[in-house]
Amino acid sequence: MRTCDKHILRTLELTAEMIELANRGDEDRQDTGCGVLYGILRDSAYKLKQLAEKEKQAHIEKGLWKEDE
Repeated sequence: MRTCDKHILRTLELTAEMIELANRGDEDRQDTGCGVLYGILRDSAYKLKQLAEKEKQAHIEKGLWKEDE
């Protein structure tokens, strides 16, 4: 797998971690400030995830994505 594709996969992993953290943080929050923080974290994660998935798809369509290398 090419290094640039590995970075896309890592970005997708990080966004999953961000979403998980936002969900856990939201469950345990004590005030609205934390709610804002975790809401922004979740929104940012979904935006980044969408961009990374689009880029992965673009690489696949161009024939550049090789998972077994």
